[in-house]
Amino acid sequence: MTPDFSPISPYHAKEYKALLCMNGSRASDYSFGNIWGWAEHYGLEWRLLDGLCWIRQSRPRACLWAPVGDWKSRDWAASRYLDEGGEFIRVPEEMLRLWQEAFPGRVLAEESRGQWDYLYKTQDLAQLPGNRFHKKKNLVNQFTKLYEFSYLSMTADCVESVLKMQQEWVRWREIEDSSVLMAENTVVSRLLSLWNDIPGLVGGAIHVGGKVVAYTVGERICRDTMAIHFEKGMPGYKGIYQAINKFFAGDVAEDMSITYINREQDLDDPGLRQAKESYNPSEYVKKSMVKILPAKKLRTARAGGKLPEKGIGC
Repeated sequence: MTPDFSPISPYHAKEYKALLCMNGSRASDYSFGNIWGWAEHYGLEWRLLDGLCWIRQSRPRACLWAPVGDWKSRDWAASRYLDEGGEFIRVPEEMLRLWQEAFPGRVLAEESRGQWDYLYKTQDLAQLPGNRFHKKKNLVNQFTKLYEFSYLSMTADCVESVLKMQQEWVRWREIEDSSVLMAENTVVSRLLSLWNDIPGLVGGAIHVGGKVVAYTVGERICRDTMAIHFEKGMPGYKGIYQAINKFFAGDVAEDMSITYINREQDLDDPGLRQAKESYNPSEYVKKSMVKILPAKKLRTARAGGKLPEKGIGC
């Protein structure tokens, strides 16, 4: 498959999101905010081809993501674009199952645990009910008692003050030696600078003493799911992260159709995994690395559908 790819552009955000809604997937990777924000870092490009949006990644090496569009109505077995096979990352399990049915013996897959998204029930995060959330609720209560604060939904007018807090957070973390956090800092600025141009982008901020001390940025990715792209809190405020999490979830919960909040991946970071698990996820959006073998070179996959020893990681 050798279509022409072009840089991801915010001018086509609405058309892309329309295709994304057809997927029915809750994977946060494919939200427009995510692919636009990380486009330069990963060298992401896209191409509309036969009613699907194909996403190509060039860094750290070339590979494809799952296509975006109406997966279930496709006759994948007849797709000439996959005759030559291909290597794909971040493939949601719904897409994987369709490919396994369409290309028996040609699909090799390996779960990418660090890329799994954590899904939570919106009402759980908004209310923190029962013993499961006792410690979280305790910290929120401590925050509300200790500080005179205000929580406001984000608008374009808030962006400048949020970016100012972000830069203070960066200096506190001293992230110059962390390539991951430096890249994330660039993405935050890239995303917030187009606040009015990315449909579905929302957020909230906590103010103490007239300044932003915590913020979160989210995006609706499908009919019933909101993804959280960023969540930051300044040090020295007890319960700040639990508070911004709960307050924003309360905002989201006002729309009764949004039943899930996706808090994205843990990237195999033990501390991050523990933190995400501590909020009692309802389920996971499982993703895999996938290799589709060329039709001309059909061969039997290894037992269990695992990848060859070299793998196909990107």
